[in-house]
Amino acid sequence: MLRFKPDLPADGTILCLGAHCDDIEIGCGGTLIELHKRYPRLRFVWVLFSGDDVREPETRAAAESLLGAAGADLTVHVHRFRGSYFPSCVADVKDAFEDMRRWGAPDLIMTHYLTDRHQDHRVISELTWNTFRNHTILEYEIPKYEGDLTHPGVFCPLSEATVDKKVSTLLKSFPSQINHQWFDADLFRGHMRLRGVECNSPTRYAEAFHARKLVL
Repeated sequence: MLRFKPDLPADGTILCLGAHCDDIEIGCGGTLIELHKRYPRLRFVWVLFSGDDVREPETRAAAESLLGAAGADLTVHVHRFRGSYFPSCVADVKDAFEDMRRWGAPDLIMTHYLTDRHQDHRVISELTWNTFRNHTILEYEIPKYEGDLTHPGVFCPLSEATVDKKVSTLLKSFPSQINHQWFDADLFRGHMRLRGVECNSPTRYAEAFHARKLVL
């Protein structure tokens, strides 16, 4: 299998976008840990678009657990758009994206899968591509009831320590989600195990992404 090393500046910026608190952690939390290990001076900016008084502290705690405790340069922004209603407030969400332009150009963007069946996820991905037209964008996956997992083409092998940290962080940091039947260690670990098989990961685990445009 071909291996590519991302051309990231040592002090570059990774912009991570999620519709809801826990999306970034589920979709690419392990990869962010691995990237921080390889590029310890990277800056990580997390932007969540739907939070409230319960969920915002959860995602801040999760971000701190995954990266902040390891000394990463980490900033978390949480908007309060109404969850599940993004298509009806897309103009306001778009304004938030336009504000991000003033933060400078990120070196890598993590966002939702463009054809995700959850309407909020899809709006965030569409606006990512609409706003950042000359950037490297990787689209992460969220397993869910709608069953929209397909065939990603970019994989990041994860060490077992990274897998353990991601799973434990999700379970400890998001008590508001524990009662959902899909929110458990079996799902998170099984998904990473499947992607590990697909890329022949030497560690057995991986996260996967869709990359629509890459320049070699």
